[in-house]
Amino acid sequence: MPTAYVLINCDLGSEEDIISELKKLPETVEVSGVYGVYDIVAKIRSDTMDRLRETITWHVRKIDKVRSTLTMIVIEGQGEKKK
Repeated sequence: MPTAYVLINCDLGSEEDIISELKKLPETVEVSGVYGVYDIVAKIRSDTMDRLRETITWHVRKIDKVRSTLTMIVIEGQGEKKK
């Protein structure tokens, strides 16, 4: 299943509002505020790569007070635990 980690920079003090908006998206698997260069990291998963890109481009990046994003698309099959 296509998955991406999205690192988000936002306006100062808007982290909680943005996290709340991200949690409303059905494609959001996990979201956390973080210390460092970025303010928020979100794990986004969708049924197709096109839908994943659409979610990030038209929903995540359009949230009010999001300044910038860095998207890292997961390489399927690498790093998974063997059963």
